[in-house]
Amino acid sequence: MTISHKHYLESKAWPFEEAQRIYKKIAGKTPAKGFVLFETGYGPSGLPHIGTFGEVVRTSFVRHAFQLIAPEIPTKMFCVSDDIDGLRKVPENVPQQELLRANLGKPLTSVSDPFGTHESYGHHMNARLRSFLDGFGFEYEFISATEKYKYGAFDKTMLRVLEKYEELMELMLPTLGAERQETYSPFMPIDRESGIVIDKGVKCIDKTKGTVIYVDGNGHEKEVPVTGGNCKLQWKIDFGARWYSLDVDYEIYGKDHQPNEKIYRRVCEILGGTPPVNFTYEMFLSESGEKISKSKGNGISVEDWLKYAPSESMALFMYQKPKTAKRLYFDVIPKMMDEYLAFAQSFATQEMSAKLDNPAFHIHKSNVPEINFNLNYSLLLNLASACNPENDAVLWGFISKYQQGLTPENSPLLAKMVHCAIRYYNDFIRKNKKFRKATEDEKSALIELCEKLPKHTETSSAQAARSAKCDSDELQKIVFEVGRNHGYEQKMREWFLALYQILLGQDQGPRMGSFIALFGVENFVKLVEDRL
Repeated sequence: MTISHKHYLESKAWPFEEAQRIYKKIAGKTPAKGFVLFETGYGPSGLPHIGTFGEVVRTSFVRHAFQLIAPEIPTKMFCVSDDIDGLRKVPENVPQQELLRANLGKPLTSVSDPFGTHESYGHHMNARLRSFLDGFGFEYEFISATEKYKYGAFDKTMLRVLEKYEELMELMLPTLGAERQETYSPFMPIDRESGIVIDKGVKCIDKTKGTVIYVDGNGHEKEVPVTGGNCKLQWKIDFGARWYSLDVDYEIYGKDHQPNEKIYRRVCEILGGTPPVNFTYEMFLSESGEKISKSKGNGISVEDWLKYAPSESMALFMYQKPKTAKRLYFDVIPKMMDEYLAFAQSFATQEMSAKLDNPAFHIHKSNVPEINFNLNYSLLLNLASACNPENDAVLWGFISKYQQGLTPENSPLLAKMVHCAIRYYNDFIRKNKKFRKATEDEKSALIELCEKLPKHTETSSAQAARSAKCDSDELQKIVFEVGRNHGYEQKMREWFLALYQILLGQDQGPRMGSFIALFGVENFVKLVEDRL
C-alpha cells in the first residue's frame, strides 16, 4: 500500500501541520507571484552555527510537506543574508581581532576578511553557509541584502517606508526608551566617507526628494537618497519590510524574535503587504545552559558536528521537538545518531500514518534508505574504547567478522560512522577513561563469564546460519545468567556498571551481548584477563 494524498492531509507530524497553515493562508491557490515563498534569514556577523542550519533544514521539512499536500503549486526558498548590517562587536572565535575592531560599524561586506580568503568578512561568512547548504543538497536561492540594496531591488520598498514614515514611527516609538526615541529613525544611512552605518544620526526626511538628512560622526550634516544602497533599514523595520518586498509566505525563527513578531507583522501591513505564516522554535542552549551565540562561539559549528557523525544525526536533532529548548553540545551527537538509525530501520515495517510521523521520512524527503547493518554508533564507540584503533581498518576487521559481507563500499553510512566514531573516541572519550580494579567477588564473576563464553562459541560455530542478532541475544543471556549467579539478580545495573568500569574505564556502555559479539569472544576473554 502506497502513501496517499489523504494520508498527507491527515498527518499530525508538525511539518504537515505547518504546510496546512500555509495552504489555508493562500486559500489553496497559487499566489499572484507564481509560487509560494519560503524564506529564512541569516546574520553573518559570526561563524555559522547549527542554529543557522536549523532554520534552513526545518523550513525545508515544511516545504517538502507542502509540496506533497499541494503538488500543483510551485514553491521557492530564499536564504537572505543581512550582510549589509554593521559589525557591532568582534566575535571571540575569529582571527585578527584588531583588524575587525578597526572596522566596527561598517557593513559586513565592507569589513576586511580576517581569514584572507574572500572579498570581505560578510562574503567569507556567506560562503561558509552556502558551502554547507550546497553540500547538504538544499534547494534554495541565496540573497545578499547588500546586493539587493545596492542595485535597487529594494528601492521601491525604501520609498514606501519613506511614504509611511509617520505611521511607522508611531508604531516604533512607544516600544523604545525615552533616550532612544530622540535618536530613532527607520533609516540608517551608510556614510560614504567613513563607511560607517549611521544608527542615531538622522535629523529629518524629505519625501519630495526621497532623501534623509543626517549628522555624521564628525558632526557634519549630510543628505543622501534612501535608494541605491545609501541607506539600510533598522532591523525590526527591515524584518517586516523584507516580507513586504519579497511577498514571503512562510518564515521560521527563534523564540528570541517572538516579542517583536507583532511589530514585524504590523510593519508589513503598514507597507501594504500580507504577513507570512510564522513558526517559532525554542532556542538551543550551550553546555552550561546559555543561549547559543555566534559571537561567543559557545555552540557547535556545522563543521564540528560533521566531524563526529553523519549529517542525518544533525537533521534529526533539528526535527525533534522544535518547540522545546534543547541543550546542544557534543555529547548529544551519539544519541542522535543511534535514534536516527532506529527510525530508519523501523520505517519499512510501519503503518502509513506512522511512516509520516517518522523523522526519517522528512529527513530523506520520502525516500528513506535501507539500513543494511545491525550496528549502532554507541557500539562502535565502545568497540573503539576496547581496542584503541589507529585507523578505520581496525574496526572494519571486527565488523566484517560480526556481519559477513559488510564493506565500506556497500555500506557508506556505516563507513562514515566508523570514521566519525574513531574521531569522537579520540577527542572526547579516551582522555576521560578511568579504570578501576575488580573486587574479589567481581573477579570471580568475570572468570565465570569467560568460562561460559567459549561454550557458546562452539555451539554457535556449528550453526552457520545463526545471525549476529541471535549471537548477541544468546551472549546477553549468558551475561545475565552470570550476574544472577553472583548475587546481582535484584541489582543488575550494578553488574553492568562493574563491567563498564573494569573493562572499558567508563560509567556507561553498550548492550554487553552485542559488544561481545562484535568484539569477538576470544578478544573479550583477553580483555578480561588483561584487566584482571
